[in-house]
Amino acid sequence: MPQLYRLPTFLEGLVDRAKYIRWLHRKAAAHVKRDRLRLNKKIALAGYKQQIHIAVAQSSGVDWYTGEQLEWEKISSYDNIASKAQRSTYKATLALLPTVDHVLTSDGNYDFVICAWRTNDSKSDLSLPEFVRLCQRVIKLHG
Repeated sequence: MPQLYRLPTFLEGLVDRAKYIRWLHRKAAAHVKRDRLRLNKKIALAGYKQQIHIAVAQSSGVDWYTGEQLEWEKISSYDNIASKAQRSTYKATLALLPTVDHVLTSDGNYDFVICAWRTNDSKSDLSLPEFVRLCQRVIKLHG
């Protein structure tokens, strides 16, 4: 029987499978909790895990929006105490930390892409076209 949630090839030697599985579970659980409230319907944790795992494999290790190489070795390394003490300085060290972003599908459900924490934080709840327009306005003013 094949291994469930096999470690994507690009993560071999970079992240151990147990750490990846923990990260995958936590990300899926957080999104399930959020979407059950947003969508007001039952959502299966296993389904979200599978969708996120597929998104990770399809990412080839890079940010879906920017193409930047993500720092996968940093998954599950967030330190709340250091974050509180160092604030934005600490957060800056995790700019390329991989995270999961929702993508609203035409049927009103969510799919997922993998991006950097900085990208996800910047994008917030914007759709891709809204985010691109925002980026274009920033470039127009400051580019």
